[in-house]
Parts: sequence; C-alpha cells; structure tokens
Amino acid sequence: MNVVLAPDSFKGSLSAPDACSAMEAGLRRVWPDAVIRARPMADGGEGTLDAILHASAGTATRATQRVPGAVGIDVDAAYGLIEGGDATVAVIEIAQVVGITDRVAMDVDAGARSTTGIGLLMRLLLDRGVREFRIGLGGSSTNDGGAGLLAALGVRLEDERGETVAPTPRGLQRLASVSAGTLDARLADARITILSDVDNPLCGPTGAIAVFGPQKGVARDLIPAFDATLARYAALAERALGRDVARQPGAGAAGGLGFALQLLGGTPASGAEVVADLIKLDAALADAHWAITGEGRSDAQTLRSKAPFVVAQHAARHGVPVSLVSGAVDSAASSALNRHFAGCFALAPGPCTLEECVDHAAAWLADRVEQVARVVAIRAPV
Repeated sequence: MNVVLAPDSFKGSLSAPDACSAMEAGLRRVWPDAVIRARPMADGGEGTLDAILHASAGTATRATQRVPGAVGIDVDAAYGLIEGGDATVAVIEIAQVVGITDRVAMDVDAGARSTTGIGLLMRLLLDRGVREFRIGLGGSSTNDGGAGLLAALGVRLEDERGETVAPTPRGLQRLASVSAGTLDARLADARITILSDVDNPLCGPTGAIAVFGPQKGVARDLIPAFDATLARYAALAERALGRDVARQPGAGAAGGLGFALQLLGGTPASGAEVVADLIKLDAALADAHWAITGEGRSDAQTLRSKAPFVVAQHAARHGVPVSLVSGAVDSAASSALNRHFAGCFALAPGPCTLEECVDHAAAWLADRVEQVARVVAIRAPV
C-alpha cells in the first residue's frame, strides 16, 4: 500500500509535520509495511514556515527575531532562511508576529493593532543582505491595511498638521497625507512573493473588514467606519507609491497586508500551490494508491484554494482518491466537500471541549486514520 499524507496544520494543536506523524501512526496499525510519503502542506497561513522549512531541509535554517507584535509588545518571531545559489530567501509567516492566536493582542481593541513588526522584520533582513522574500499571509489579528509595515519601511503617514499618525485603524482616521520619499530604497531590488489563499479586494462588501473583520474583533456596527478609513488610506498610499492595487485579488488578505505588499511590488501566488511545488507533491502522488489530507476545521472556505482542496486537485490529476480527516467538518458543507474527497471525517469521538480536542488531537487523529484505513483495506491492493 502506497499512501501520501499531505495535511495542513491543525491550528492551535498540531503542526503539519506532527499531523503527518499522527496519521502515519494510525496507518501503521493497519499496514505495518506500507510505503508512506509525508508531505506536510500549508497555504500561506499558520504552518507555512514549518512546511517550507521541512521541504527545504538541508538548505534551510530556522531563526528567531524579537519584534513588536500586533499591539507593540515584543514577540519572538520565527522565520526561515533558505540558501540557494547566490541568493538567500527569507520565509516570513505573519502569524508568527501578528497572529490571531495571540491572546494578549486579541484582548486589545482591534483599532489599536498594527503590522509594524512585519515591516521591522523585513528591514532587519534587508540589513543582512536578503533581497528575496516569501511571505505567508494568513491568521492575522490586524486590520491596518499594512500601514504599520509601510511605516516601518520608511513611508510617512501624517495628519493635516504634518504630525505622524499611528499606523493603526484608529490612527489612520486622522490620516491626511502619505509620502514615500523616505521608503527604504533597497526594496527596489527586492523580490516579494505573497503566499495566500485569499482573493478578496481591500475594501467593499467582500473586502478585508467586511469579511474578516468580525473574527478579529471588529464590531459589526463599526465595519463601515473601518472600511471607509482603509479606503481613504489606500487612495493616498496608491498615489504616493504609484500603483493601483486596492481592487486587486488578494489585497484584502491579512487585514490588508496583501495591499501593502502589492504596493511594494509583491507578486501574489497561491500559497498552497507554491508549497505543493516545493514539497514535490505530484511526484509523491504519481504511484500512490491513496492520499489523506486535513486541517483544523473544514468548511465551505476549504474549497477556496486552501491546502486540502489543492491536495485533492493534484490527487485527482493522478487518479488517486483522497480522504479528508480534519479536526472538525462543517455539516453544512458536506455535500460540496464530498464532491472532491473520498470521505470527510472529524476527530472528536463524542461531545468534548475545545481544550480536550487540542490536548488529544494527535491521539484522536491516529485513531481516526486507523479506522478509515481499515475500511479502505477491504479493497486495498494486496
């Protein structure tokens, strides 16, 4: 039996490599001698750094830098450096700096958070000679349109009196002018690849605030005001940097960080497709009998180019059935999911708390994969 394991991380409980290990443990109970190829996946959000470093073993190093988090409190942010030829590629996962799982930041008003730490990390890497960046957008707590990042890289944000405004949603309410005259000149030589699974524009009914603001703590009655602030900021920033990107797909990713990175010349790319290429997913699937993928929670959003859906697409091209084993599966999306997966399975064995799900994620994942494998074994090749 030849099985490919390609899960995303299970947010808050298992990294993608750990999920692969748990899945393999369950499979070995059924097929001790199976050929199992672990290909940890990611789509730009939490776990992207781990997946890329795992795929680049031998040429990659993991490092940590202390930078301000979303509310200015320092965090130890992990990032990666990949050596290849004459260039060093930096891998930044923004969830490491301004992640939505940061409870301290999430307890602070959404109008006071910013992406300054991301910009400072990029500036420090520029100081070290890095000119190529892969930046994973996903799982952010911020809604500042990337204003903090731009400010940290030299863009001036000022009010009508010429005083600097805070690069936060609340601070941007006073914004009157944006100047790029002091933007870090080294960015002109930089290559930025934006890894994301989000195609939303910056503003409007499908924009960063309307769609993702509530999950980050933006009260629904404040959405119009937040959105109007971002629209005014975007118009000034576009004029200053000479690019029209607010309506481009992906500008609304990570609370508008996608907008700021596109303003700097960044190129959007499907995070899952980039990772699939790096981990050589197609080569692993070429002679596989079965594949298993999964994530923390699967729902209708899974089918919008998230990691499990991309795995399913690649598996289909090779005629390989792929099953979905996730922490939770939204029953309302079952019909749509079943069109792409050979069975969708959730982990919990019965009623349980979120804390129990996190604590037992590895054991329950192994158990669930074992039981699914026992069904598959009925028709598996001998």
